[in-house]
Amino acid sequence: MTIRALIVDDEPLARRTVRRFLAKQTEVEVVAECGDGESAVRAIQSMRPDLLFLDVQMPEMDGFQVLGNIGANEMPVTIFVTAYDRFALRAFDANAIDYLLKPVSRERFERALVRAKQRIAQHLNPEEVSRLLSRVQQLSAAQDYPKRLAIPKHGRILFVDTKDIDWIEAEGNYVRLHLGGREYELRETLTELEGKLCPADFVRIHRSTIVNVHRIREIQPWFHGHHRILLEDGTELRMSRYQRQIARRLGLT
Repeated sequence: MTIRALIVDDEPLARRTVRRFLAKQTEVEVVAECGDGESAVRAIQSMRPDLLFLDVQMPEMDGFQVLGNIGANEMPVTIFVTAYDRFALRAFDANAIDYLLKPVSRERFERALVRAKQRIAQHLNPEEVSRLLSRVQQLSAAQDYPKRLAIPKHGRILFVDTKDIDWIEAEGNYVRLHLGGREYELRETLTELEGKLCPADFVRIHRSTIVNVHRIREIQPWFHGHHRILLEDGTELRMSRYQRQIARRLGLT
């Protein structure tokens, strides 16, 4: 099964970087490149790619305007690319699977690609899902997920075991870790931290929340298609409709 990818960026160097990172991905085929938003809209409509790498800032028509022209329900799985971190939350408002901050590192790129493959797999038939998830699992197993996080505090460095984390919430450019009644702040975005955590142990249930799946006691239906997650310690968290497929993949619903 081949994933058909479209690269959209007004900078030729940025397009070459994405293409170079994809070169060893035998299951990904780059079907086209576009240097502006208008040609991107035409390519998406005519080629129907599975995966889109979309620059946020482009002259005349930016990445968000491309999405507006296509419509969120018709967009392929999208990874936004930006030189500015302030666009991150807006990218997730636009239902992007991830965003990459320029200059893009290979390690960060590969983490985003793993998530994109997982999302694409949710729309395939069972045999394709099995083959693709097998590949994703191999990639995940090959990554060196840290067992501890270093937390600077009052001039010291505290080390926290990731397995002890109950849940994590976004606080602007910080994240707040919750561990058995204790809280620690880490200067890192939620998306950056998500990329460091093993996806078999942690799942993003909301654009501002990550939860340790081993701490989940119960999931309950809530209002307007949302769900409420109850942790072992009684903490209640909200799971957005956008993230329900991820939770279902992990067997949580």
